[in-house]
Amino acid sequence: MVSLLAKDYALVLHREQDALDILSSGLPGCIFTPEDLHPEFFDLENGLAGAAFQKFVNYNFPIAIVLPMDHAYGPRVTELVRDHRRHPCIRFFHALDDAMGWLSG
Repeated sequence: MVSLLAKDYALVLHREQDALDILSSGLPGCIFTPEDLHPEFFDLENGLAGAAFQKFVNYNFPIAIVLPMDHAYGPRVTELVRDHRRHPCIRFFHALDDAMGWLSG
């Protein structure tokens, strides 16, 4: 099975253009950890997460974000995680194995 970890392909999501690079990576989907994401990604007011999510949804490109349950990104990110619990394209997970299982299933 091919790895879908962003870090294995030097993929990061630091700016909106990075979403396009990820889409053109040739991968069938991608798994991100907080280390692959710019800290501003979690500041939902700046629109980086929303713009990237819209691109992934438009191209039906599944992404999984592994985020610890006790993250320190605040209540808005916790709400975002909850809102994407059953999203067909963008999901948050607390464990890497769960993210891999979802993307490979």
